[in-house]
Amino acid sequence: MGDVIGAVLPLALGIAVSPIPIIAAILMLLSPRARTAGLGFLGGWVAGIVVAVVLFTLLSTLIPAADPDESKPVAGIVKIVLGLLLLGLALRQWRGRPKAGESAALPKWMSAVDSMTATRALAIGFLLSAVNPKNLLMAVGAGVDIGSSGLTVGEATVAIVIFVLIASASVAVPVIGYLAAADRMRAPLESMRAWLGQNNAAVMTVLLLVIGIVVIGKGIGSF
Repeated sequence: MGDVIGAVLPLALGIAVSPIPIIAAILMLLSPRARTAGLGFLGGWVAGIVVAVVLFTLLSTLIPAADPDESKPVAGIVKIVLGLLLLGLALRQWRGRPKAGESAALPKWMSAVDSMTATRALAIGFLLSAVNPKNLLMAVGAGVDIGSSGLTVGEATVAIVIFVLIASASVAVPVIGYLAAADRMRAPLESMRAWLGQNNAAVMTVLLLVIGIVVIGKGIGSF
């Protein structure tokens, strides 16, 4: 089980280090409905990750079982394709980066954060975690690692829980921190929001590039 957890950790970090969801959570925490919107967004974010990784773990159990010492060509091909897609997303992020002296543009829906209800925040959190192409690729990779590893149900559950905890940490930490000390968190959250907004493309490019190469390497190692 240790090998599987080690394999999914980079993928969980790939979901966690996602500037746009973190910025969205921060904006909600700085809005008049901070507590309800922040908790709703966190709930949706966690639920989306859980649904995605569990779904792909179950689908991956359909891959023909093999001896641990034998090659796993199906899983290897899936991982190589996922890695190439991640590299494609990295290139897209780099090309979309703001020019020198230009301010980064954020999604238009973020302008409505001030009036966002808990239900809508939950829905947005779910969509950003479960439907976002980058996160889906990470969830597919984790699902393949867990589902094709031959773990027992209990071991697979532990691996999924660890994956979800790490993947959701970047949104959970500011929300929990705000609930514990709202006044003290406002200035740090605002500074973090400004930095992430301007450097979103660069952060995502490096992240996707590194994880894409790691996933391709794991895929080649499956043969």
